[in-house]
Amino acid sequence: MKFCLLSIVLLQLSLFVIAQKKNHSYRLHIHETASPVKIDGIPDDPAWQEAELAGNFYMVLPMDTSHAKIKTEVKMSYDKCNIYLLAICYNGMAGPYMVESLKRDFSFVKNDNFLLFIDPFDDQTNGFSFGANAAGAQWDGTMYEGGKVDLSWDNRWISAVKNYENKWIFEAAIPFKTIRYKKGIREWGVNFSRNDLKSKEKSSWAPVPRQFPTASLAYTGVLVWDEPPPDPGANISIIPYVLGGVSKDYENKTPTSYRTEIGGDAKIGINSSLNLDLTINPDFSQVDVDQQVINLSRYELFFPEKRQFFLENGDQFTNFGYPTIRPFFSRRIGLNAPIEAGARLSGKIDKNWRIGVMDMQTGSVDSSALPGQNFAVVALQRKIFSRSNFGFIFINKQSVDYHPPDTAQTIYSKYNRNIGFEYNLASSNNLVTGKMLLLKSFSPGVKGQDWTQAGNILYASRKWNLLFQYEYVGANYNAEVGYVPRTDYFKVNPQVIRYFFPKGGMVLSHGPQLSSTYYFNTSFHHTDDESILAYLVTFRDRSTITASFIHDYVELLQPFDPTNSGKDSLPVGSQHWWNTMGIDVLSKPQSLFTYSFSFRYGGYYANGRKLTIAGNLGYRIQPYASIMVGLSYNDLDLSQPWDRTKFWLISPRIDLTLTNKLFFTTYIQYNQQENNMNINARLQWRYKPASDLFLVYTDNYLPGALSIRNRGVVLKFNYWWNL
Repeated sequence: MKFCLLSIVLLQLSLFVIAQKKNHSYRLHIHETASPVKIDGIPDDPAWQEAELAGNFYMVLPMDTSHAKIKTEVKMSYDKCNIYLLAICYNGMAGPYMVESLKRDFSFVKNDNFLLFIDPFDDQTNGFSFGANAAGAQWDGTMYEGGKVDLSWDNRWISAVKNYENKWIFEAAIPFKTIRYKKGIREWGVNFSRNDLKSKEKSSWAPVPRQFPTASLAYTGVLVWDEPPPDPGANISIIPYVLGGVSKDYENKTPTSYRTEIGGDAKIGINSSLNLDLTINPDFSQVDVDQQVINLSRYELFFPEKRQFFLENGDQFTNFGYPTIRPFFSRRIGLNAPIEAGARLSGKIDKNWRIGVMDMQTGSVDSSALPGQNFAVVALQRKIFSRSNFGFIFINKQSVDYHPPDTAQTIYSKYNRNIGFEYNLASSNNLVTGKMLLLKSFSPGVKGQDWTQAGNILYASRKWNLLFQYEYVGANYNAEVGYVPRTDYFKVNPQVIRYFFPKGGMVLSHGPQLSSTYYFNTSFHHTDDESILAYLVTFRDRSTITASFIHDYVELLQPFDPTNSGKDSLPVGSQHWWNTMGIDVLSKPQSLFTYSFSFRYGGYYANGRKLTIAGNLGYRIQPYASIMVGLSYNDLDLSQPWDRTKFWLISPRIDLTLTNKLFFTTYIQYNQQENNMNINARLQWRYKPASDLFLVYTDNYLPGALSIRNRGVVLKFNYWWNL
């Protein structure tokens, strides 16, 4: 199927978006300092007396039509090793600062904070972010897609926050070896963001329209270097780990299992903009557990990747495609087999070309006859016009020396390959964005209907948000290393949102939202749809309330148990339609006690009824503790043989941050649908920058009698060693 018209529209639009960067006139000069800078939150170093001042911030929220009321001043300097940053954040109102905790990579909306966004290639697409909240918790991440921040990135840098009577000061030293940049460039994109919860004000140095995040690289100013940034020199880091653990499976009555492991990572800077990552026998035991949900879906659920090796600089792989059309999903690697080793080359070749190459090898598993497998990915990206780019990806999953016996219960594929192209459109002012996607899979013995096409275009202004998206996935399209829960369909999704802005009062904005999603099979037979009409009200204190009406229609394409509990299934071809009413409430983020609430009531499959109540309750003891309790309740009222089915999901979480280097997290999840209660407790001591000691305890219970299913303890130590 060829959607030439949409392709032509997107390409024609791109011809009109070649323009100078919006905030090119906002320029901050950075000069080299010959004197040392002590990172202590006290602005008495000679470097700060000589540095140029960036002030007079612009308000972004609640409105973007004036200068900020809360004063912020920023200075930058550098020497042969580090970039230095000083931010003076003055008080706007009396009262304590609002912070969630001392936990690293905090939630932006729940903390008084200051953030730096830098674009070292000045390509308005990729960069780095650093910052802190008013209590000193650090924030760092890589930036991608022009304004998104991946907080999984973790590297070496130091900072300090000091509180005064009328202000708080953030001071930081960021090593040149920590970031990636092009040698010889004298102008970087830069912006500074301030969030002050007491005054309900978000501001930035270079102005950003309120519909975009302050991280939007399309609206950065210019950091002008007096000389090109210095060459960081040899940049090699070794990060070994040692681990000891003990576990026991009480449910299957197996003997106690002991484990000792050694492994590690290496980071090698090929040059100032290209990095090679290596890993041998990686371990991810310290990774946070998945947040469970009640599964009433007909398709596989998506759980995000949390293992840092795959996340760090991984956007070029994982963000190729759409949320439900991902040709590469790293969670497919190493979940059922141990990872033996891996390598990833990623970064910028020059200002226009970006590359990502990854290769991972897993071991065989005798108990399931799973062979060793190799996973290889190659991704390229070429910038065109001001902010758009072409992307290419190739994925190969190969079973190594695999010859299945005739008696094998499971036959694994010898190979699966995907090749893809995408065009990402982004206008210079970010008002128009879009994508065109083309994918093809290759599997043994499969020919025809193995293509995927998709595209979207979005217009996002202050008052209007207009989206159109289509997707086509062939019946034989197969992405074994991806996440494509549904095949053999054609989908269209239009969406319209309108915002109104009262001149005064409690309400900041309000407006209707209409979204419809229609599915057809590849013969254009209508199979299901969902339409949502909602009205969103946003208050000046940043709390929101949304009322919605939802219409659903489904013609089942395969048998389906509407309770997902192993009971009888509804037949293929049966048709179901129902309506649902809903309301969602989100509290203001500046309160010590926060909450969210979601209510849905309406029809369900087989003329049934469904009630869903969900929400979160949170309380923070600043800055040392954050307590959150998640609740979800589903009540399904159906005819025989399902009758009345009720599911509870209760998930309390406690984060203790004794200092900004010592963290303790306890997460408990009771899932009635899975008949399981899980406890995960993790102690983390960051004894040096990017070096940690972890103690992790995991327990699973059968809820009824609280009988133990399995239990384990792991002690892990890693160390970041710069050569």
